[in-house]
Amino acid sequence: MRTLRALGAAGAAALLTATAATAAPSPPPPPRPQLTDAAVDKAVARLDGTVTDMMRRTGVPGVAVAVVHDDEVVHLKGFGVRRTGESAAVDPDTVFQIASLSKPVSSTVVAGTLTDPAQWDRHTSLPGFSLKDPWVTGHVTTADLFSHRSGLPDHAGDLLEDLGYDQSYILDHLRLTPLTPFRASYAYTNFGLTAAAEAVARAKGTSWQKLADDTLFKPAGMTRTSTEFSAFADSPDHAATHVKNPDGTWSPRFVRDPDAQAPAGGVSSTARDMSRWLRLQLAGGTLDGKRIVPADTLARTHVPEIVSQPPATPTARTGFYGLGWNVSYDDAGRLRLSHSGAFELGANTNVTMLPLEKLGIVVLTNGAPVGLADAVALDFFDVAEHGRATTDWLALAGSLYAQLDAAGRSPTDYSRPPTGAKPARDSAAYTGTYDNPYYGKATVTADDDGALTLALGPKPLRFPLTHYDGDTFSFETTGENAVGRTGVTFADGTLRVEYLDAEHLGTFTRQ
Repeated sequence: MRTLRALGAAGAAALLTATAATAAPSPPPPPRPQLTDAAVDKAVARLDGTVTDMMRRTGVPGVAVAVVHDDEVVHLKGFGVRRTGESAAVDPDTVFQIASLSKPVSSTVVAGTLTDPAQWDRHTSLPGFSLKDPWVTGHVTTADLFSHRSGLPDHAGDLLEDLGYDQSYILDHLRLTPLTPFRASYAYTNFGLTAAAEAVARAKGTSWQKLADDTLFKPAGMTRTSTEFSAFADSPDHAATHVKNPDGTWSPRFVRDPDAQAPAGGVSSTARDMSRWLRLQLAGGTLDGKRIVPADTLARTHVPEIVSQPPATPTARTGFYGLGWNVSYDDAGRLRLSHSGAFELGANTNVTMLPLEKLGIVVLTNGAPVGLADAVALDFFDVAEHGRATTDWLALAGSLYAQLDAAGRSPTDYSRPPTGAKPARDSAAYTGTYDNPYYGKATVTADDDGALTLALGPKPLRFPLTHYDGDTFSFETTGENAVGRTGVTFADGTLRVEYLDAEHLGTFTRQ
């Protein structure tokens, strides 16, 4: 018998490889579809009651739902009203702001521009956009930014948008934000994804809206879908955004213009249009027998790119983020794709798909996130798989959104000054102009009674300051990322705005 020595290094390596391959156990068989038509029909039959019950429990004014199975739209319906105080009903053609459901729509657009999945890994080059580390700037790709693994901090740039800065200013100033390890850390970032999408459009010599129109919306017959706020606002059949009042009622008190982050959160659409997009997704890029998006570039969007939710326990499953998609695998090994959208100023949406089962649902609502959109989708798939709802999904989803809301609030209760609070100094000690390389100019003025007002942003926005203790004041935050009352502290010719300082960028220097 020949020895490994006699075979030589190369021959030995080949023999060991062959032996290992022969001895290795066979891989497990791929997962198979498990849902019968009857199971899906049962879930669809329950859907109307689920939606109306959750609307009753939450008060959300309007909802639209689409379900696709085996390339057919098996349910398409609107519920409630477009705007409280008016009678116009939501229907399948009512236009909703879909918030971050824009991300998988936008990744579909980009996939439609590519001819090879490897092109997702091309370097992102956009004039006016760079990151704090020049090496990362030179290597960051479209895939890095669409999967939130560039190292940008969580929601980087969103507070600039709240203050009224435009897309150009925001993308230019992301170079000042600190970075976590490149491709080794996940942080959900609207403007990173926006930069990548805008770079793709610029490389094609066009605008993002026209690229989306020409690549996806028009070919797919999504006639009421747009990435521009004006198209939503000008639609005669659009759902106003609503927030919940302290007494439990809902009102359309705010308008959310997301044009600055259009690829990440600016899409508006209808249940009917989204059902066509669902069909395209579940059919691997084809629709009505026509190829819209290459199958392989679209399939790349469904592949995990970064761990987004490490397992909390040894038996828990890991959550991943793909290219504009939350990616997970169930106990049967089936791929599950989903994404939620949430505007605190009045919209909540969800899409969930099991591609192996050729089954998907999209839920659009015109109310601030209280869990309804997510819960409807979770309940639907629960019933399809188990014949019944195994938990109260609305209570669970609602509690998660409440936790997220509470997490952003200050640990200090500025409505209750401490016992023995020190008085403020004369208003002249605080008034003046302050500057910050990231947030721009801040101006503090005083009226005839010495009451202070802080002005921030390019317009600017004005915030009356309430004294708390010594040189610390507070004001009520506004906008999509409002966190209740936040602190403003003056010290040694500077002012620090608490809620702007999560990444240590919130200190302004007196000029």
